[in-house]
Amino acid sequence: MAVKIRLARRGRKKMAIYDVVVADARAPRDGRFIEKLGTYNPNTDPASININNERALKWLLNGAQPTDTVKAMLSYRGVLLKKHLQIGVLKGAITQEQADEKFEAWKASKEAAIGGKVDRLAKAKEEARKKALEAEAAKNQARLDAIKAKEEEAKAAAAAEAAEASTEGETPAASAEGEETQA
Repeated sequence: MAVKIRLARRGRKKMAIYDVVVADARAPRDGRFIEKLGTYNPNTDPASININNERALKWLLNGAQPTDTVKAMLSYRGVLLKKHLQIGVLKGAITQEQADEKFEAWKASKEAAIGGKVDRLAKAKEEARKKALEAEAAKNQARLDAIKAKEEEAKAAAAAEAAEASTEGETPAASAEGEETQA
């Protein structure tokens, strides 16, 4: 019986979440499985991979074949490296302590890289938020300036109209006074 470590889809349309399962190769994708090892959520950034590393290592050492996607996830989590080191221990090439030391060094560097990416994404998100806030503030200031300019223009037009009306009002009176003096 061929055993595979593969993904089983669940979740709603266009928001898939996958279970990492150990199943008979002949079983349907979302059908019967032997054991659930964890979950995979590609909708987050970076993607969330939650796998029971010890159980996955046990199945790999017993001969289960991972699919390409699951193989990439196991490599990302360090399970394949641990398998490689464990085979070296079984063959006598290295000791268990050396294997554990190499794995811990790799794990520390990997966590630092993941933490750096998460920090970089958070910083980029914060900068985008600040730029959007500054753009909104600039847009609001431009609107206020436009409103003030219209108000000033309206005041100037009203003042000019009032001045024109006052000069028109004085001119007929002055001409009437001039006519009275002539008579």
